[in-house]
Amino acid sequence: MASQIVVMGVSGSGKSAVGAALAQRLRVPFEDADDLHPAANIAKMSAGHPLDDDDRRPWLEKVGQWLADHPDGGVMSCSALKRKYRDQLRRHCPGLEILHLSGTQEIIAARQASRPGHFMPASLLASQFATLEPLDADERGVVVDVDQSIDAIVEEYVSKTERETR
Repeated sequence: MASQIVVMGVSGSGKSAVGAALAQRLRVPFEDADDLHPAANIAKMSAGHPLDDDDRRPWLEKVGQWLADHPDGGVMSCSALKRKYRDQLRRHCPGLEILHLSGTQEIIAARQASRPGHFMPASLLASQFATLEPLDADERGVVVDVDQSIDAIVEEYVSKTERETR
């Protein structure tokens, strides 16, 4: 049985590309949490202001509901930078698995520079790293370094999770 998976990380870590590739590999639906943001959140981020918890709460409810609506498996790309955000998602989907895309601020900044037109300005990257809370030992998940190809990231995640389920 496929799992519900959140591909998490800071903006520019490759969540959308990796999430789409992982969903294709697992033959399950994919959704990008960015597409679930209300217009007010996008406007706030576009203006260079980070979202606060009140901005995120209803958005994370939509993300969690999408995951719950896919009990046979689905992949969601979502920053999920804080433990409490991931806990909010787990209230909808207790068996949630996390793929944390991890990289240095320099590598992520270089990636961000190569994607013009995204609503999240590069100026907010430092705030994302300041907010980031790595996975705790009791969270089901795998950390993968982003400094490799999308296919290599997907392969590393799949092999690590297959080893854990044996």
